[in-house]
Amino acid sequence: MRWSQTLIPTMKEVPSDAEVPSHQLMLRAGLIRQLMAGAYTYLPLGYRSIRKASDIIRQEMDKAGAVELFMPALQPIELFERTGRKEAFGNVLINFPIRRRDNELHMALGPTHEEVVTDLMSKLINSYRQLPITVYQIQTKFRNEERPRFGVLRTSEFLMKDAYSFGTSIEQLDESYQKMYDAYCRIYSRCGLEYIPVEAESGPIGGDASHEFMIPAKNGEDSIVRCESCGYAANLERADTGRKQPELAGKSSATEVATVETPGLGSIEAVAEFLKIETSQMIKTLIFLADEKPVGVLLRGDHEANEGKIRRALNVTALEMADEETIKNVTGAAVGFAGPTSLKCSFIVDHDVAAIVDGVTGANEVDKHLTGVNPGRDFEVQETFDLRDAENGDPCPRCDGTLSFVHGIEVGHVFKLGTKYSTALEAEYLDEKEKRHPLIMGCYGIGVNRIIAGLAETCHDENGLIWPMTVAPYEVELIPLNVKDDDVMKHANRIYDELLAAGVDVLMDDREARPGFKFKDADLVGIPLRVVVGGKGLKDGIAEVKWRKGGDAERIALADVTNHVAELVREEKNRL
Repeated sequence: MRWSQTLIPTMKEVPSDAEVPSHQLMLRAGLIRQLMAGAYTYLPLGYRSIRKASDIIRQEMDKAGAVELFMPALQPIELFERTGRKEAFGNVLINFPIRRRDNELHMALGPTHEEVVTDLMSKLINSYRQLPITVYQIQTKFRNEERPRFGVLRTSEFLMKDAYSFGTSIEQLDESYQKMYDAYCRIYSRCGLEYIPVEAESGPIGGDASHEFMIPAKNGEDSIVRCESCGYAANLERADTGRKQPELAGKSSATEVATVETPGLGSIEAVAEFLKIETSQMIKTLIFLADEKPVGVLLRGDHEANEGKIRRALNVTALEMADEETIKNVTGAAVGFAGPTSLKCSFIVDHDVAAIVDGVTGANEVDKHLTGVNPGRDFEVQETFDLRDAENGDPCPRCDGTLSFVHGIEVGHVFKLGTKYSTALEAEYLDEKEKRHPLIMGCYGIGVNRIIAGLAETCHDENGLIWPMTVAPYEVELIPLNVKDDDVMKHANRIYDELLAAGVDVLMDDREARPGFKFKDADLVGIPLRVVVGGKGLKDGIAEVKWRKGGDAERIALADVTNHVAELVREEKNRL
């Protein structure tokens, strides 16, 4: 492609409303333009990268044995009602009535396609002999994002690869899951991304049933807990702290329990300041409804409850904070004064609570707290659990290292669904004894837009983008320095035609502009390999070849430029 014949509207200034580097650079390099909040047009350069990432995804999904189909974005609301996701999605689900002749139909724009694909398989799969099977598509999704931001990282309309596996057993699900996990690793590597697979919340079957794929990025919205020593990584909701059940350190303390007046002080911080103690000396008692039954959760005052861990420790399905009336019934007091002594419901204890000596906790009376409280002496502790969010410096659960935090951008998620959707939508198969069973499902998503935005966020310098070869809009940028010089253009056109014939994706900047102007645009757009043809070089019989990522320019004989550049492109693509 010649620059003069395409649409690359570069910008010299940083847009004032672009918050993060990826948004700024994708606008400045002419990849995208905003139509409205949460909706973007992909201009030629941006769309070329989207297509290249999609091609890599298709190649690896096909290699993993998945088969491609294409499902409607427009979906009947009835499917979401049958699975209970109309209410679960809430305002995120874009849905509306339409009229056809004299009938009113209620539709939704697909946020994902679990319902549609399960309904499809309920009509196409009959026998265990047809299983396992994995299908996938690359399709536009729609979600009413309340706060569209960060360019194409958080939008209401986005491109997603979603795959769904169907099988007869947990073993088939595990095999399909591993194939998708491995395919994802190959996809991200080929796209030139640094990525971290992190453990995420498990599915209904249990075990390590879910992984997110994260790009480490300073401006990432997700927190990743990781160990540099062994590579353990998990999102904050799933990360283990590495703590173990300790000895009850204060069981034999001689300090007696005392009641202190704490008028109007219902928060951990306020009580700690009033008593001149650290919040880590406080024993925080939270009341939850677990499968609609009240239960207490004891944490150290400076720690945050992790609902996923609490749910697993209690082995319950539904978990939510208790209402004020329930709290009053089980504590005898208003919110803010709960404690484990004389609590009228069962409770579970975090590992770190057991190590507290002479702690402070609510007295289950308004405006009163207890001091000198010791686990095991003043309230029973038979077993402790990991119930809190991990923190910097916590021990790694897998090795002798410590945990630290890094921000990340989620670009993919693999998840074991089990039979939630197949049961709701009656997607069943007949086994060898002619008995019916629900299909066992997995789902596997990749944010295609996020791959491109993630690269823009992490692969740049102060001058612009630095694309990996495999997903760059073009592999080579050819820059004739003076397009009015017939000799320069003769050699530039020859190299251009030869590179195209050699299968190299090349963009020639044939604009009538100053060399410095062209070089600044070349740095901004970030094509991986640059070939410069100028009058001075022609006198020496050479052209200059330079990588965008850095290093000195090579002076290559004009007759050898095409073969040399084509070989560099092949080597770099093979490296990825």
